[in-house]
Amino acid sequence: MAKNPAQGLLRTVLRNQRRRTLVGGLLVTSHQVCEALVPLAIGLTIDLAVSTGDPTSMIIAVAGVLGLFAVLAFSASYGYRTIDTAAYTEAHRLRSDAVHGVLADPDRGSDRRTGELLSIATSDALATARVSNNAAVLFAASAGMIVSIVVLLRVDLVLGLALVIVVPLLLFGVDRLSPWLERRLHAQQQTGGLAAATAAELVAGLRPLRGFGGVGEAIRRYGFASRASLDATRAAATASAVVTGSGLLATGLIMAGTSIAAVLMALAGRITVGELVTVVAMVSFLADPVRTVASCIAGLAAARASAARLVPLLGRTGSAEAPEAAAGPLIFDRLGAGPVRGLGLTIKPGTLTGIAYADPAAATAVLGMITGESVPEQGSVTWAGRPTAELPAAELRRNLLAEPHATELLGGSLGEALRTDERPVEPAIRTAALAAAGADDVITSLSHGSGDDDPDRMILLDQAANLSGGQRQRVALARALAAGRPVLVLHDPLTAVDAVTEEQVSGRLREARHQITPGAATVVLTTSPALLARCDQVAWLPAEGPATVADHDQLLADPDYAAVVLR
Repeated sequence: MAKNPAQGLLRTVLRNQRRRTLVGGLLVTSHQVCEALVPLAIGLTIDLAVSTGDPTSMIIAVAGVLGLFAVLAFSASYGYRTIDTAAYTEAHRLRSDAVHGVLADPDRGSDRRTGELLSIATSDALATARVSNNAAVLFAASAGMIVSIVVLLRVDLVLGLALVIVVPLLLFGVDRLSPWLERRLHAQQQTGGLAAATAAELVAGLRPLRGFGGVGEAIRRYGFASRASLDATRAAATASAVVTGSGLLATGLIMAGTSIAAVLMALAGRITVGELVTVVAMVSFLADPVRTVASCIAGLAAARASAARLVPLLGRTGSAEAPEAAAGPLIFDRLGAGPVRGLGLTIKPGTLTGIAYADPAAATAVLGMITGESVPEQGSVTWAGRPTAELPAAELRRNLLAEPHATELLGGSLGEALRTDERPVEPAIRTAALAAAGADDVITSLSHGSGDDDPDRMILLDQAANLSGGQRQRVALARALAAGRPVLVLHDPLTAVDAVTEEQVSGRLREARHQITPGAATVVLTTSPALLARCDQVAWLPAEGPATVADHDQLLADPDYAAVVLR
């Protein structure tokens, strides 16, 4: 039988937090046991102190009851704090691993929308992590019930045996409802994630929606997703209420029946008044652990449903470092896909290569084949002798960075926006990259004339909204240069800057790459004459016919090439 990945994840959570779960569980168990002993202490107080009127016995009894309350209060506060810490700590790890998995492997989460991924990485991660909390509390509540039944067996064998039979049957019945509850909870989480995904997409596209008058349709679509989420939430709430309510109703019937039987026994002289008080109080107490067990069963069902959604996203299996950068040429061997036909090109270390195109779709196709996101229809793209589509994602990222044309800057400061991995960029490299990208005006505008040139203290608004389009593009270029990859692929890196800046940055690109990453290769997908003129070789992708490789000056003799790059 195949191993259930969701169950495996839950076992991993329990194993990771076994110390906190054990310590917290023992403390919570102590709290439940002390609570179960309170009715017994009260009954003994009545029989041994109140009935006899002995002051010494009264003082001892009161001190014993106060001691029980002191222990249960201490155990509850520290116990629940410990198991909550375990759950939140593990939720943090699961969130980090889920984000790592999605970012590291494009295939993970590819069938889910952005908002749904966000929902899984937050609410599902916490629900999964709370399996340790539910396990500890379930054990504690069970211990409380066992102590209660033992005390009732001591008071009267018949009463105790009745509860020994009835309570397990009650819990078994509640547990039988858990698969039904788990399915309802899974549907709730699924539809809730889809509603969050729809909301995220609509907020991200709010400006164009308003522009073409699509607000009404957007509201309709979100209303449909929200209604589906509401219906699933109601169904899950109904299932949860049935589980909890069934437990409470059965507990109430047990309480009523046991209390009536105890009163009849007291009237018949079979048990004392103190024992009657003990039985009634103990049966009342039993409602709490039974309710807790029912709640834990629902919590474990939610954990299983959440784990099943979370498992496909988890990607970090260890702390192994990324592989070292490999050396070797990037080779296009008779490459063909879509508008790209017969591209044969060898990009050696230390060179600057341009790829000009008549059709923008050709540039997109080449970029996808370089990064391994798409497979060529003919030919191949290899790095160090291996097809890029077959290289492990971590190894490919270690060797190659493809900076897309659409600029996205992340982080709250300029320094954060320049980082591409877990390690901060060295100050000298950061300075050289910003200078090569012509980002001097960025530093000036963000420092507000204060003279403080530390990028870590230069604040960026959300998506660098306080920078112009050209400034964002140059910061993105500086980030790509600072990353120091053996192969850097730039897709139209200077389309948002003026001609003077374009000429200056184009002249600095080769020197910056050599200074920051000696021996590195650079590929520029562009129609900029300033960039193409500085390339060692240029591959021309015409609208029709096979690709041509020559230098920029030679290709200018081709009217089609000249028309594209000199317009």
